[in-house]
Amino acid sequence: MSKLKVTLFTAATLVLSSGAQAQHDGGALRTEDLNGLYPGKSYSPWADRAFPSQVFWGETHLHTGLSLDAGLFGNTTGHDTAYRLARGEQVTSSTGQEVKLSRPLDFLVITDHSDLMGIATDIQRGAPNILVVPKGKEWAEGFAKGGQAAGEAAFDLIGDFSQGTIPAELLEQYSPGADVYNSLWDEIIEKADSYNEPGRFTAFIGFEWTSVPKGFNLHRNVILRDNGDRAGQVVPMTTMPPVGSTDPLDLYKWLENYESKTGGRALAISHNGNLSNGWMFPVDKTYAGGRVNKEYVNLRAKWEPLYEVTQIKGDGETHPSLSPDDEFADYGTWDVGNLDISELKKPEMLSGEYAREALKQGLALEKKFGTNPYKFGLIGATDSHTSLTTPEEDNFFGKSVSVEPSATRVEHPFVKSALGAIEGDMLLASGYQGVWATENTRAALFDAMERKETYATTGTRMAVRFFGGWDFDAEDVRSRQPAFVGYEKGVPMGGDLRAAPSGKSPSFMVYALRDPIGANLDRIQIVKGWMDKRGDLKEKVYDVVWSDDRVPDANGKLPPVGNTVDLEAANWTNTIGASELISVWEDPDFDAQESAFYYVRVIEIPTPRWVLYDKVRLGAKIPDHVELVHQERGYTSPIWYTP
Repeated sequence: MSKLKVTLFTAATLVLSSGAQAQHDGGALRTEDLNGLYPGKSYSPWADRAFPSQVFWGETHLHTGLSLDAGLFGNTTGHDTAYRLARGEQVTSSTGQEVKLSRPLDFLVITDHSDLMGIATDIQRGAPNILVVPKGKEWAEGFAKGGQAAGEAAFDLIGDFSQGTIPAELLEQYSPGADVYNSLWDEIIEKADSYNEPGRFTAFIGFEWTSVPKGFNLHRNVILRDNGDRAGQVVPMTTMPPVGSTDPLDLYKWLENYESKTGGRALAISHNGNLSNGWMFPVDKTYAGGRVNKEYVNLRAKWEPLYEVTQIKGDGETHPSLSPDDEFADYGTWDVGNLDISELKKPEMLSGEYAREALKQGLALEKKFGTNPYKFGLIGATDSHTSLTTPEEDNFFGKSVSVEPSATRVEHPFVKSALGAIEGDMLLASGYQGVWATENTRAALFDAMERKETYATTGTRMAVRFFGGWDFDAEDVRSRQPAFVGYEKGVPMGGDLRAAPSGKSPSFMVYALRDPIGANLDRIQIVKGWMDKRGDLKEKVYDVVWSDDRVPDANGKLPPVGNTVDLEAANWTNTIGASELISVWEDPDFDAQESAFYYVRVIEIPTPRWVLYDKVRLGAKIPDHVELVHQERGYTSPIWYTP
């Protein structure tokens, strides 16, 4: 061996042996060696980090043909179709069209209506137990004929349901406790368990409690954290007598009974306050003649940690009459009347219908009763009745089978009465829920929902982070991992700010990254609501960070981002806006004696609505008044401050 080779061999041996000895003695690099040099807990940035580091996308409000209305209006597909599509497979819709999502979802809750669940599919197939009842036979024959006869049969059945005149023989079979109903519930549970794959795809067990007294939408979706061994010990809560009720207080009793009987956990999510004619968020009387008292606020706070703020039947963040200084308030506004337009909307009803106003009213109720019943996080969902969760504008399959893609679907009103109509073009392709969780399992996702670490979008999959504390500064955003310092120095969306240090205002770190296949971002805003010393409820929207080097005018208003939408091609370009935005913002109007909440709203650049895709792809004739372009958005759960 040459002298050079011997020297190299000896040096290498010394290096290897000294390194091995250092690792044996406790590592070549100790945590304390990083002090003053690197703020991580170890050289590997992710080591010793246990916070939620991934956003999971899903749907908590989907109907199949098992739901009364979905089946009556032609949905012939079931839970298999819904789960397969959500997992990323291609499926066939009830109208024979092939459907596939741009990307799979991470979780799904199928929430078929609990009342008369399964009767529609049995009518469609002419089940023997349907045909032996004269009225059932009449409905089945109407469906078999199709066309106008099928429509008349559907409306006749719905009319009997709303008036409580379903034949007793059928009502008994399709109510909890009956063999037909209980067997179907067992099948639903079994199907969810079979599609649930912890770590890959989560299938929750759930249902929709469909309270709609006098046409006032008071619906709640119920989600169970548990597997079938617990869920199978109960049957869903319904609204029809003699066993059902339309009073939310009775739903809370059902939820309490579920947890005490099974040892499991459950929660409820309300939606579409915009169709409740003021009854979704009461502050004095409830629709049932009850009072908003200490019992009511405690129970609502316990069982309803989330609110579905955007979906097909309109956006429920705020209304332009409630937020006249908010230029983005009039988005997806449905304010004609209640769910069936049997009663028109009056201005005084609006304050009991929208999320932002409810969040403000919650501050006042907390001062009065000691508990905030409207301390909820925000989520989005579709409420699709097609078994298809398709909120992307260029892949929108509508609310029901009758408005799956066609050249004429825009002409079909959602609902029409002698008093007015909600036209077909008003349907929104919305929305999705983002959940920051530690893993894709029932337990982790449910726990994240309970702590409100969730946000809503109108169908886009933007990533949004939001943290609040007292010590965030500009240095904290000089990182590709803003969540590291976010969890260390503050609380995430859905959390409560710690006590205010003397003389300090809260600071917030916000971050948004565009949907990888979606549109660039226009701006990030923080919406603040508070109750001043006199008890008055106030709100303000702050532009926190924005794209394209725009400069606010003398009144502080930010110029529009612009518009790249090509109306002839139903396309847009990301030549304006930003792919990501991040900033630290400190409340300039903070008063430590005033309770407050803060949530983030992220606005995208303008993009085409689904009606423009219909016009370009199908040759649909779109009325001149219809909006062809919009700006999609996301809403985070709030962060609260209490003196």
